[in-house]
Amino acid sequence: MATDIFIGGGGADYSTQQFLKLGYANRHGLIAGATGTGKTVTLQILAEGFSKAGVPVFLADVKGDLSGLAKAGTETHKLHGAFTDRAETIGFANYGYEAFPVSFWDIFGEQGHPVRTTVSEMGPLLLARLLELTEAQEGVINIAFRLADEEGLPLLDLKDLQALLVWIGENAKDLSLRYGNVSSSSIGAIQRRLLVIENQGGTGLFGEPALALSDLMRTTAEGRGQINILAADKLMAAPGLYATFLLWLLSELFEELPEVGDPEKPKLVFFFDEAHLLFDDAPKALVDKVEQVARLIRSKGVGVYFITQNPADIPEDILGQLGNRIQHALRAFTAKDRKELRMAAETYRENPAFETEVAIREVGVGEAVTSMLQKKGVPGVVERTLIRPPSSQLGPITTAERDAFLKQSEMALKYQKPIDRKSAYEILKTRAETAAKEAAAAEEAAEEAAPQLREFNAARRYSGKGVSRSTSRSTKKRQPDSLSGALTSAVVKELSGTTGRRLVRGILGSLFKGR
Repeated sequence: MATDIFIGGGGADYSTQQFLKLGYANRHGLIAGATGTGKTVTLQILAEGFSKAGVPVFLADVKGDLSGLAKAGTETHKLHGAFTDRAETIGFANYGYEAFPVSFWDIFGEQGHPVRTTVSEMGPLLLARLLELTEAQEGVINIAFRLADEEGLPLLDLKDLQALLVWIGENAKDLSLRYGNVSSSSIGAIQRRLLVIENQGGTGLFGEPALALSDLMRTTAEGRGQINILAADKLMAAPGLYATFLLWLLSELFEELPEVGDPEKPKLVFFFDEAHLLFDDAPKALVDKVEQVARLIRSKGVGVYFITQNPADIPEDILGQLGNRIQHALRAFTAKDRKELRMAAETYRENPAFETEVAIREVGVGEAVTSMLQKKGVPGVVERTLIRPPSSQLGPITTAERDAFLKQSEMALKYQKPIDRKSAYEILKTRAETAAKEAAAAEEAAEEAAPQLREFNAARRYSGKGVSRSTSRSTKKRQPDSLSGALTSAVVKELSGTTGRRLVRGILGSLFKGR
């Protein structure tokens, strides 16, 4: 049977052991504190604990430090003495060094296996968030996805979306009659935003093979949960891309996983570092949906843990759902800081032994104010807790060591090589080429028929049997006079036969694939 996760020692002498109960670990959590107060080590020891309990973990490594989970700590480390002293102080009798099963992932494919999804799977809502679109521009994106769904145009990578937007722009007049106004300025703005994403390296995120969630939820033959580490140090240069990708992953988990009620332990624990990026400048509609996902996803057996500098970074409605809390030190240099510190302290169940506000301000590095859910999901009394030392290596592994892990991983064969199958770009290109050939053939036929037509008209005028105004010029006008004209004809013809078939999309707009 899975055991609870040892966090550290609490009480006046740190001898009262503090645990995160696995049965309530899917009720989400918060790790907060100022820079340099120990949040990363806390995340590391939680990942270790979940892995030991057989719970897979997904986390973003924004500093590059967490790769050390793949390697055991050593007695030669400069903090070895401090670690063993701390373990003795908190009663961590079986403390030792060990490595944990790790898979490395990277959107850019440099420090881990490539992580991909398709444009279609991400959906219009999250894509609009990624591109920072206005309401009008988001409307055009919705039209693009609607057309792609109805017309069987797979949107797999960015070039598919770019080609579809060109197609929409060339046929805007006809499409506006059905879907509403489609302005060329909105299409141009979207195309420019797509170029920005390309320049940020986001092209690699979109394509196939797309990430299968089952590959994030593996356990080893020994029953340990796989720790999936997303290299995010470079990704943080594009915060919108970082936040949108993690939001997409969260929405995929929500849509795909079945209901499990209250499991003995979570099916997956998801750590969202730099959580403020998720909510910065996010429209209320998106924040509301994130709140809904956070509230409901626990019944799917997924625990979500937000890591941020200040609890005030998290919207209040979401903060209220985070039952397990580890609060490292907060500094109060300004009136605003003091107000936020007081508000953070008021969210904890009081301990008569000390003032929570003072404790949050005074705890040292590696120490925190903690409150874990207890029996029946009741918040535990707040405690000053000395966080236990990690068993894995503190700090990153070398590039050579990381490369060795990647070569040995079973995920390498599955994800390393991209697949470029026929999709919207190729389909639209074929249509355009066919339309151009048909237009050229029609024009050539008209030119060949022109001398005979002039002769025939001249004969009719001479015999007085009628006058025809037809000329080679007017004949040409009846033919598609450009690629755009040919495409317009094809679009109108196809839309008139549309049966309204659409793919079902979930709460955050991603494809609902069923179970």
